[in-house]
Amino acid sequence: MNTADIKKLNQYFYDEVFRRQHVDAIDELLTDDFVEHIPAPGQTPDRAGAKKFINHMVQAFPDLDFRIESEIAEGDTIAVVGTMTGTHNGEFLGVPATGRKVNVMVMDTSRVRDGKFSDHWGLVDVPTLMDQVGMQAPTG
Repeated sequence: MNTADIKKLNQYFYDEVFRRQHVDAIDELLTDDFVEHIPAPGQTPDRAGAKKFINHMVQAFPDLDFRIESEIAEGDTIAVVGTMTGTHNGEFLGVPATGRKVNVMVMDTSRVRDGKFSDHWGLVDVPTLMDQVGMQAPTG
């Protein structure tokens, strides 16, 4: 795949999985041996873990959206800086629904192999997310 195709695949992933909440599309978009290099708490670092965690996210934030602020693709890799928005209307990582809006920065880097994502490294501005849903960040 060329870099333009990788960008299209990445946009399709955000549109299909998050905006349309078609989480089952993950089975077609991630390789069988997919690796999540920075799994969320309790998430297994494989395709099944990614699918389960993303399903948890779209349940907790039913109006979840990702806006790509910047993206760079080179070779088989794409890096994205974006903004995640949504309303916390379901339990998320043990936090009961608050009805609060969230707006947090995310950074994703993914590797593509044979037209599917094979690896992912993702970072979320967790302190801001916790603050926006009314949780206090652990101290110490």
